[in-house]
Amino acid sequence: MKKYFLGIFAVAVLAACKSQQEKALRSADKNFILKTANENFAKKKWKNALALYDRLPNLVAGTDDAPNVVFNSAYANYYDKNYRLAGNQFKNFAVSFPQDSRKEEAAYMSALCYYNGSMDYNLDQSSTELAINELQDFINNYPASERSKNINTMIDELSYKLEFKAYENARQYFKMGDYKSTSVAFENVLEDFPSTKLRPKIYDYMMRARYLLAQNSVYDLKEERIESALAFTRQVEKELPGTEYSKTAVDLREKLEKEKKDFAVVKKQTEERIAVLTAKQKKMADKLAADSKTEQQIKDQISNEKQAMQIQRDSAVINTPPPAATFRIQR
Repeated sequence: MKKYFLGIFAVAVLAACKSQQEKALRSADKNFILKTANENFAKKKWKNALALYDRLPNLVAGTDDAPNVVFNSAYANYYDKNYRLAGNQFKNFAVSFPQDSRKEEAAYMSALCYYNGSMDYNLDQSSTELAINELQDFINNYPASERSKNINTMIDELSYKLEFKAYENARQYFKMGDYKSTSVAFENVLEDFPSTKLRPKIYDYMMRARYLLAQNSVYDLKEERIESALAFTRQVEKELPGTEYSKTAVDLREKLEKEKKDFAVVKKQTEERIAVLTAKQKKMADKLAADSKTEQQIKDQISNEKQAMQIQRDSAVINTPPPAATFRIQR
């Protein structure tokens, strides 16, 4: 029986609360709406509070209640994990109410909202870049604030997320076997993030990519790419001494040196074959040229002989006297 009455009481309370929320949503009474919204906020009923706070900006504009409505609405969105919206509201609060004692808190919460709204590294990172800018703005505006102590840590965390996304994008080229693009992409990562903690891994991928590119290179580029890969193994060994990466560098360099020697043999044989072939081609060209010259001489000789014969015929016609005159015998 006791449980029965408790159940009825709970239902009655819930109905009363629901009834008050519905009344506030339909009401035009600013004070009633504000009172109900603040009660919901105190009870951590964020969605109910937001539904009412959204009705209040025009009703409280220019009054002392306006800052509280904006401030509480921003916090309600923050706790409801609407970080982008909450961040904008906190930022607007700091701009709209510059004399309010909560201005610094609002500026900090704005930056914190953008930080919490940063997407996972494999998604679009525009929110991360925005968060870094907002956090940096807070440090610039409030360098002596107690809240600034953990800002640099948050900036470092967000920066690493950008680094890791760029690193993963470059790594995809390696997985696809596009070793030339792998090196270019990782070089861009090092240029954009010169202090990155991923440098050893980046060097490892770049070294392997150059090694594989040299191994699978076309003849005309092979020697150049072998030398490039060898130079990079020396750089890795110098910059990362005593690491697993320097050991890999030594191993790959030994393989590259062997590849270099083997290619030198192939190159020599190829150049010899090319020299022989070139000589044959020149000999054939010379023969063809000689044959062509002989053929032209024959043609010229025939032409000259024809011309001489024609001249002789023409001369005979000119020198032949006309036939003697004939006379009829008169009868």
